[in-house]
Amino acid sequence: MAHGHLDLLLLAVLRRGGPQHGYAVIAGLREASDGAFDLPEGTVYPALHKLERDGLVQSEWSSEDGRKRRVYALTGAGRTALVARKTEWAMFRSGVEAVLA
Repeated sequence: MAHGHLDLLLLAVLRRGGPQHGYAVIAGLREASDGAFDLPEGTVYPALHKLERDGLVQSEWSSEDGRKRRVYALTGAGRTALVARKTEWAMFRSGVEAVLA
């Protein structure tokens, strides 16, 4: 999976499910894709950290049942980026479909 596509998918999962810890993001991606994207932590967490460095996601520590977890949420810039990336994806998909037709 291309890195830009993973970013798009993670932003969409966070928009859909609201603030979530990493395992919930992974589960949300797997569920929303009917299992097509069952990605390992080693793929998802670095992508979440990059999105955070880019200002598209913010995170904070949360404690649930005595367990500390990092919870990720979209920022305003992340919501804007999601709209732009969805538009880019639609144009890409349309172009590929035209070539394959």
